Amino acid sequence: MEVIGVRTASLGDATYLVISGDHAIIVDPQRDIGRFEEMLAARAVTLTHVLETHMHNDYISGGRDLAKTTGAELVLPAGSGAGFAFVPAFHREVIAGPGVMTIEPLHTPGHTPAHTCYVISSGDEPKALFSGGSLLVGAAGRSDLLGDEFAHQLAVLQYGSLQRLAALADETGVYPTHGEGSFCTASGAGRTTSTIGAEKAENPLLSISNVEDFVDNQLSGLVPYPSYYQYMGGINRRGPTALAEPNILELGPGEVAGHLDAGGSVLDGRDRDAFAAGHVPGSVGIELGDSFAPWAGWLLDFHSSVVLILGPDDDASAAAVELGRIGLTAAGVMRGVEGWAGQGRPLASYRTASSAELATQLEIEPSTQVLDVRDPLEWKSGHLAGSLHAYVPDLLGGQPTGISRDAPVWVICRTGNRASIAAGLLDGMELDLVVVTKGGVPDLIG
Repeated sequence: MEVIGVRTASLGDATYLVISGDHAIIVDPQRDIGRFEEMLAARAVTLTHVLETHMHNDYISGGRDLAKTTGAELVLPAGSGAGFAFVPAFHREVIAGPGVMTIEPLHTPGHTPAHTCYVISSGDEPKALFSGGSLLVGAAGRSDLLGDEFAHQLAVLQYGSLQRLAALADETGVYPTHGEGSFCTASGAGRTTSTIGAEKAENPLLSISNVEDFVDNQLSGLVPYPSYYQYMGGINRRGPTALAEPNILELGPGEVAGHLDAGGSVLDGRDRDAFAAGHVPGSVGIELGDSFAPWAGWLLDFHSSVVLILGPDDDASAAAVELGRIGLTAAGVMRGVEGWAGQGRPLASYRTASSAELATQLEIEPSTQVLDVRDPLEWKSGHLAGSLHAYVPDLLGGQPTGISRDAPVWVICRTGNRASIAAGLLDGMELDLVVVTKGGVPDLIG
């Protein structure tokens, strides 16, 4: 039995293809199912089952359509509440898989109430646990995504679920859906996969013997999660559609201006230095990369179509797929801002600096205004004396308290990425910005 992981770095998630002979099972496929169909064709295997561990909060599932196009059985947690046909996975009710494979669902509430893991065996030997958002590498899935009122009880259930999974054979492989980079983790999850034995030895959560200590641990280290999460569960229960091949229209300045005037979103995916040098007023700058889609889903109007501004060599189709995985639609792309400026339309800009330059500035003028836009846990772990704090999403609410327009504001994060995103949100607030795009707070506080 072969397990192939397909990671989506931008969401910190993985889909798994399990192959035995000329048959296959897929676990937690994302919306762009074409890449999985290509893998099946390349391996000349027939897909028999699509397994979903839960109704995902961080992306739109491709499970329903993948099962439909391949003729595979779609298996969902029995209590998922899905409004379309599926095979219900009941706790320990074994499902016959292809060839010598069997699928044993394990009800593991905690990340969601109906969350279900799957143990896939080859013959009589359990080989792999597909743990979704339950047991992760060095961590566990967070339990607050359905609201604070459910978080405590779900954390209690998560404790029991982890104990149940830890009772599996040590050599059982652990293949979580969520990993490093996912906001669905309650703490720092590892990058890849593990085994039950390794997790029992190394995962700190499995060493906690008291349920209330576990709950306190799980609920004390949480950072805010993207606002688009509120829509994912409902879409996945109603029955999402697969992501079509993007057809991105090339747009001119007038069309982009009209889109903005109509209340549409403009997302600039160029690199941070290009955005700083000149960007369309009202656009949000999130450079293409691993955090592109989650930040877009957090900061843009979920119900509005998106116009992209990209560099001449940027892949607009790939950017559209990233957005489409979380339900955003790219309506078109404008290449650069030269055409915009060439028509006499205004550009917004700001100065940039390095963390070393900020250090020099603070030596000269210790009262320099510094705005730290890292998340609350990062801020709590250490920050520059005298700096102000506002996490990037908080800037949607307007100018941070305590900021003066009478002096420059230095904006900083950990690496420069979020400081650049914040700068776009601060547009129009009549602030003199200096954005630290190279380096960040760790360089200045040791």
